[in-house]
Amino acid sequence: MKQALQHIRQAVILAGGEGRRLLPYSRVLPKSLWPVGDVPIVEILIRQLARAGIKEVIMAVGYQAELIRIILGDGSQFGIKIRYVHEKKPLGTAAPLKRITRLDRHFLVLNGDLLTDLPFRIFGRTHLKNDSYATVAVFNRSVKIDFGVVEIEDDVIDQYLEKPSLRYSVSMGIYAFDREILRYIPNGRFDFPDLVDILIVRGRNPSVYRFKGHWLDIGRPDDWERADRLFRRQPRLFLR
Repeated sequence: MKQALQHIRQAVILAGGEGRRLLPYSRVLPKSLWPVGDVPIVEILIRQLARAGIKEVIMAVGYQAELIRIILGDGSQFGIKIRYVHEKKPLGTAAPLKRITRLDRHFLVLNGDLLTDLPFRIFGRTHLKNDSYATVAVFNRSVKIDFGVVEIEDDVIDQYLEKPSLRYSVSMGIYAFDREILRYIPNGRFDFPDLVDILIVRGRNPSVYRFKGHWLDIGRPDDWERADRLFRRQPRLFLR
């Protein structure tokens, strides 16, 4: 049954990773707390979610969990409720969902290390309108190939492309789920690509939400620098 007139009110933020690509800096500060401008990147996400009508955020934490708790607290400073689910060892991106109690029928999931102006309220409404088990936010990304690319047919070159740019639709690390997806997540380590594969096999292909605004993650130091520059230049894009 479609629920197009309802709003999603619950979100899970994944913030348990060690941030290995950010070493040695992530030994001091988990990447979800890295500042963009003067604000921890996860705080920007929480404020955006609160503005979009989310009432409860569940932080899936592991590495440096206590520091995250100290900074974010119970969420009252953001006008939202925050609770924490702790994983003692890395479980992947999808498996932590199995450990969360009291999940709503529909909820958002997002990585805690991204900067975006995606409209979370509209994204949630789109998911409900689609009546899908899963909706994935996607972004068009160009990848420059620094070689000449040849297309071959019958051992002869059919086409030669000099250093082409290839365009892909990539996952933004932002999802909306129906709680029914939990039965497709096994015990043990499990990632979102594995979950998507299972949903496709079961004929429950995820829907997509195409986004053309701003999206950056801070998986590497140069990614963080770009996000920091963008936020300092246009902070009202992200915090109104």
